[in-house]
Amino acid sequence: MIYVGIDPGLSGAVAVIDHKGNMVALDDTPTLTVKKAKGHKRVYVESQMVSILERLSKNVRLVGIENVHAMPGQGVTSMFSMGSGFGLWLGILAALRMPYEKIEPAKWKREMGITSGSDKSASIVCASHLFPTASFRKDRGRVDTMDGRADALLLAEWLRRKFASL
Repeated sequence: MIYVGIDPGLSGAVAVIDHKGNMVALDDTPTLTVKKAKGHKRVYVESQMVSILERLSKNVRLVGIENVHAMPGQGVTSMFSMGSGFGLWLGILAALRMPYEKIEPAKWKREMGITSGSDKSASIVCASHLFPTASFRKDRGRVDTMDGRADALLLAEWLRRKFASL
């Protein structure tokens, strides 16, 4: 049986670990950059999102998805995008009849040892200790870090720790 963690943002990811805590798969959220009249915009690629979860559907014990909320100081566009991704993932999970749990960020972070107020790199540090073979950099080592990958892995591990004995 496997546990799946989903960070639903545009820079999010889907992580899969087995019942022993071994990383099985780690996929970035499928997105494309499209040209708009004024610049560019990243959008979700729904068919690829479905494909990621479809290939897992028979072996899933539980999926954990970060329950996103609007926060003071965050941009309207980014929050709309995050909520859109959250809704897409929930719809796909429901359509595939996969069991899932919405998890509050503060809850899983606290229980995984990430202190309140930490920046995004805290998840990367924690996940790199638990999953040393995982890559948290884009395109083979470029400077941009992928905290969505770390969050997805930590969500999956949080689920495993909470539900493995049930």
